[in-house]
Amino acid sequence: MSKLVDSNKLKFSVFQDERFVDLNLYQFGWERCEPLHSYGPHIRNHYLFHYVISGRGVLHANDTHYEIEGGAGFLITPGEVTTYTADEASPWEYAWIEFDGLSVPGCLTQAGLSARQPVYRPVTREAGAHLQSQMMTIIDHNTDSAMHLIGQGFIFLDLLVRGSGYQETGSGKRLRDFYMKEAVSFIEQHYQDDISVEDISAFCGLDRSYFGRIFRDTMGASPQRFLMVYRMAKAQQLLKETKLSIGEISVMVGYANQLHFSRAFKECCGVSPREYRQKHFIAPNGTLDQ
Repeated sequence: MSKLVDSNKLKFSVFQDERFVDLNLYQFGWERCEPLHSYGPHIRNHYLFHYVISGRGVLHANDTHYEIEGGAGFLITPGEVTTYTADEASPWEYAWIEFDGLSVPGCLTQAGLSARQPVYRPVTREAGAHLQSQMMTIIDHNTDSAMHLIGQGFIFLDLLVRGSGYQETGSGKRLRDFYMKEAVSFIEQHYQDDISVEDISAFCGLDRSYFGRIFRDTMGASPQRFLMVYRMAKAQQLLKETKLSIGEISVMVGYANQLHFSRAFKECCGVSPREYRQKHFIAPNGTLDQ
């Protein structure tokens, strides 16, 4: 399931199970960096969180330099160009996890983390220590079952949210969260139908433009993008676990036109539905059908 490089300076594992929709891990590790060790400029396809255990360094993102020391962390969001560099005199030691999933944008919003606010500062030193310990648990148990590691990933997200010094509070946030739960619930129940952003905003009783704005701020993606990603996640599951035709799957995830479905799938997943099935189909015995 994973591979590990382990020394007194680096641990690195790749998570190779793509069955999970709400949260998935992609890679995780720990490193004691050399002076001025730098990574980037680079663009990530998924969220990447570093927790700095000791030392210090600089994150370059959004035309801004963020100086980060031990006991803090930083988030890199998909699609942004970033570079991060260890200090020359006191290079940082950090743990990292790369992850994504349908539940992730909302959790990061609750933690007060975004491309515009990438620096994580725990509310207490103890909260930071708990988060560090949980990340190292994942890193040091890379051979555990995929289900167990995903469970540990949810604990990591919970600690990230509860321990953040930037947690959003107030009645405005509670009302906004209510609307977002309503919107996501509507998508979960009707993604297979021909629904639009207007349908979702109307269900929530909100103006379309206002709904789109608070949805993006809360979920980290536009309603259109979220709906497409949700549908493609369901399509991935059907491609891996059933022998339904691509045309049947297209209809089941809300695309009457198979060509439109295939284009959307390739835009979201990087490969065609047929190529995805060839690589990931799970045979009845539970193994990948190569």
